[in-house]
Amino acid sequence: MTDKEREFSRIVKEHKSEIYTVCYMFSKDSDEVADLYQDILIKLWSGFDGFRGESSVKTWIWRVALNSCISDDRKKKRRGEKVSLSVDIDPFEDTDEKALQVKQLYGRINQLGLVDRSIVLLWLEALSYEEIGAIVGISAKNVSVKLVRIREQLMKMSNR
Repeated sequence: MTDKEREFSRIVKEHKSEIYTVCYMFSKDSDEVADLYQDILIKLWSGFDGFRGESSVKTWIWRVALNSCISDDRKKKRRGEKVSLSVDIDPFEDTDEKALQVKQLYGRINQLGLVDRSIVLLWLEALSYEEIGAIVGISAKNVSVKLVRIREQLMKMSNR
């Protein structure tokens, strides 16, 4: 294994949870999540030599992962709906009140537009407004404004 491969492997291991978080935000199907994860790794490897370090590695990974998932989501919408052949029984599904509320919140978040969904995802990961702005490509002030508007949208959804 070359030094470059070792460094890439270290970075992926260190940031694996961020990549999976993005994948699960865009799909609940485990096969699709695995495909998204693999596509992101390919894009990260392809761009590894070109990473200039102008942002942190974490910011670069978030940006690549989000852009990849957003692009895949757009392609999916053009192709049409995918029919799942899985059984509707989930033996690991939580049925307590708190788990149901969290599931409901994520259902509402998934109704948001792609950029808004990405901003919420990054905010839930406790990234700073500056980091979110760098990943999404907007100012920290714009992140703040968007989060206020997103909260209002989510509140309207809960009042239906």
